[in-house]
Amino acid sequence: MVDATVQDTLLRASTMLYLFRTITLADTAEQKRTLELHIVRLINEVSGTDGGFVLLKLPGQSLAEAARDREFPGLSAALDQACAEGIVHVNGLTIAPLYVRERVAGVIGVMGPDCGEVLGAVVTLASTALESAREFDELRAENTLLRGQAEADGTGIIGQSAAIRRLRSLIARIAPQETTALILGESGTGKELVARAIHAASPRAKRPFTAINCAALTDTLLESELFGHEKGAFTGAATLKKGKLEMAEGGTVFLDEIGEMAPGLQAKLLRVLQERTFERVGGTGTIPLDIRLIAATNRDLAAEAKCGGFRLDLYHRLNVIQLRTSPLREHPEDIPILAGRFLEILSARCHRRVSAIAPDAERCLMRYSWPGNVRELQNAIEHAVILGSSDLLRPEDLPETVLEAAAPADLPSSYHSALGETRRDCVIQAWSEAGGDHREAARILGMHPNSLRRLIRHLALRDLLSRAASSAKQSG
Repeated sequence: MVDATVQDTLLRASTMLYLFRTITLADTAEQKRTLELHIVRLINEVSGTDGGFVLLKLPGQSLAEAARDREFPGLSAALDQACAEGIVHVNGLTIAPLYVRERVAGVIGVMGPDCGEVLGAVVTLASTALESAREFDELRAENTLLRGQAEADGTGIIGQSAAIRRLRSLIARIAPQETTALILGESGTGKELVARAIHAASPRAKRPFTAINCAALTDTLLESELFGHEKGAFTGAATLKKGKLEMAEGGTVFLDEIGEMAPGLQAKLLRVLQERTFERVGGTGTIPLDIRLIAATNRDLAAEAKCGGFRLDLYHRLNVIQLRTSPLREHPEDIPILAGRFLEILSARCHRRVSAIAPDAERCLMRYSWPGNVRELQNAIEHAVILGSSDLLRPEDLPETVLEAAAPADLPSSYHSALGETRRDCVIQAWSEAGGDHREAARILGMHPNSLRRLIRHLALRDLLSRAASSAKQSG
């Protein structure tokens, strides 16, 4: 027979172990607080104490930041002492630090008589549970990242709008063919993702996919990067080097920013497309080539070809099949889907549990025009995940450029409401002082005229300032 006291102790210990594991997985502050109260109640029953707290700090957060909403006399000094000395009893408060991988991950504190021995046993259980939860969290984060990477390497074009469905349909139709394709679209709209999707669904999927940014290299370096060079072809060419075209044999080559390619290289690329052969820089031998070429640009290549800014014959060779990626402002219904996916990936990467986007924050995202498209949206979500402090992504976590575009009703905090009103007042006053002169108003405000134009647009002041200027003229 197991002694009843021992049995009760084992039950309390297993319950506490479960509670500590669960508190790290809680999605909301309310859930964490409820679990914390259960843990403190168990400690109180065993130690004869009354009340207390459990502090678990987030990665990169200090104990002082984690404890800023706790009101216990002398808590700050007691935290410092506990981290330096271990379990301490100060002013009727017993505090024990929690360690995970030899670092302080939080503290447990209870009010009443010194109960260092009890807390010593509790923190041993807690540290074990937190270590297990941390490992689970890391595995989950790694799984999320791998899943996101797998989507990006395949056909992971996220969205349910008509524009995205059309794009997916077109990719599915042209991928099995060997046709050269030209992808047009603004920066940040996912042109490389489309090229990868075409490759992944093609018969060449098991062969290399090689992406080259034509705007990132000088003409000389780009030529060597594409075609390779023979030993001694130029100063510094100490060995033979195979180019990206040759290394991609049997696969797909994606040339991004093709509109930036120099005329001489355009001529060499035209030969590759016409004859499916090439020569290394400094070489004389012709090498056969089996690749599929996909090009992309954010420029109006047809207009440039007509006026001589780009080779017309090369343009026709590239433009066999044309795909267009839509800017985000043309399919805003996909913003919540994209933002949610980015939140999942980035909260895992940044080791922060952000469960969802608050409705008012989502409205802010929907009202912004996203000139940088999907890439800018991803950056905005990363900004919010890093700087946010709660388990919800809130409007105040978003970049200022996104908040400026939101209507005042979308900004619930008094801080942002006051900030918006102050900006409006400053612009109106400067405009009045400048007598409606745009450049003079920008000088008074200490900003570039273009920045003032954007601010006027974001604050919806254009009509108001126009009326003010008209009234000034009439009164004058």
